[in-house]
Amino acid sequence: MNQQVASEDNPYAAMQARLDLASARLGLEPNLIAILRTCEREITISMPVVMDDGSVQVFEGFRVQHSTARGPAKGGIRFAMNVNRDEVRALAAWMTWKCAVVNVPFGGGKGGVVCDPFKMSKGELERVTRRYVTGILDMLGPDRDVPAPDMGTDGQVMAWFMDTYSMHRRSYLPASVTGKPIDLGGSLGRVEATGRGVMLCAREALKHLGMNPNECTAAIQGAGNVGLISALQLARIGVKVVAISDVHGGLYNKDGLDLAGLRKHLKVQRKLDGFQDGDRISNNELLELPVDILVPAATENVITSRNAERIQARIIVEGANGPVTANADKILDDKGTFVVPDILANAGGVTVSYFEWVQDRMSFFWTQKEVEERMEHIMVDSFAATVDMAQRFKESNRIAAYMLGVDRVAETTRMRGIYA
Repeated sequence: MNQQVASEDNPYAAMQARLDLASARLGLEPNLIAILRTCEREITISMPVVMDDGSVQVFEGFRVQHSTARGPAKGGIRFAMNVNRDEVRALAAWMTWKCAVVNVPFGGGKGGVVCDPFKMSKGELERVTRRYVTGILDMLGPDRDVPAPDMGTDGQVMAWFMDTYSMHRRSYLPASVTGKPIDLGGSLGRVEATGRGVMLCAREALKHLGMNPNECTAAIQGAGNVGLISALQLARIGVKVVAISDVHGGLYNKDGLDLAGLRKHLKVQRKLDGFQDGDRISNNELLELPVDILVPAATENVITSRNAERIQARIIVEGANGPVTANADKILDDKGTFVVPDILANAGGVTVSYFEWVQDRMSFFWTQKEVEERMEHIMVDSFAATVDMAQRFKESNRIAAYMLGVDRVAETTRMRGIYA
């Protein structure tokens, strides 16, 4: 079963197309599908901010809550020039299904500000953050909507976020946001969580396919937190990482990259430029390398109907949200590519965000070993449940994951009923 998306690059249309396929396979009633296809709450704000030179710049910000049927909305805040409402809607919906796939009691939300955080001073970034929090304040709260970092944001931004919210509520509320520094109630293991989850899914996929990690190669698109940690974690289980890239391009070394040296280089330079360990390649060339595992861990829509036929990897583990378009799904399925979809593969981050939220509410914190053991248990069980669903319904892993998540959200919505 396949459904073409007319506007292939629209992530919200792609999400809805996959939702429709999963809903049809589950036999959901039309009224319920109508609810699940629609975001509950959206806000767009204009944010005048005084810049360092005294000028005033007006930024545009968004926050979308797709579903709160299973718990508070959960989702990151993205600071980027290309943020738009449909992207935020799609990311919010993916968070709904992601939280349901790993069975944590959150719904889906997402936010964004149209800006370039890398061209702003620390003071400007703080003022943008605090103005954004104030603009969406009524949507937020530990029991309503719990943001986290995403592209262009980090623990410091989350610290400002939490402080602004707490000041307005006249109370110290660390559970209002996750991804915070450890000293402000952050969780051990949170920084590594998404990349470690990618590794766990890759490990389980190799096990499922009878492949030996020590005989496998991997290429990683993305050298940020998710991409770099995915590479380091894959190397820990014996996989040879032969390529990695950032927005400017990539590096390829058939004998394996010096990941320890790369990590030190990125810590200082924040980009691959200047690191001498292999041949320069483009991001498109990296995607098409003859490797066993491909981890697209950068952004949406990098594997499309235009290049899917040339993808050679046996396994794709989606570290980013929406890296494969809906129109590329059937091409990869027909090729026999084993895809671990984003709503499963990168769910390690939201799983440990849930742990952070729980720890903040208890004011009792776990060791890193406890965090990692709990996360591994959830990720391995969720992988097994997804593969089992795929085999039972003879569906792709992606549609199986959607079915798993959508079914849980639908059942909760059904039990809660429609308030009128």
